Amino acid sequence: MNSIAKDLGTIRKMGIEALVEKLGPVGMAEFIRQFDSGYGDYTKERHKWLDGIDINTIVKQAETKRGK
Repeated sequence: MNSIAKDLGTIRKMGIEALVEKLGPVGMAEFIRQFDSGYGDYTKERHKWLDGIDINTIVKQAETKRGK
């Protein structure tokens, strides 16, 4: 193993190459996705979207999207 210090971009590139070699591109993407916690507060945002919408409205919207 080479112990020469490398910049973060080089380390990132080498890490992704190693993951692709061992896991394949899909496995690499799934591995990296584990560490993305996203952003924002989903619970608060969900309340903004859904508060005040009843089940009948949801059913009507679904039927409209389906073309009924």
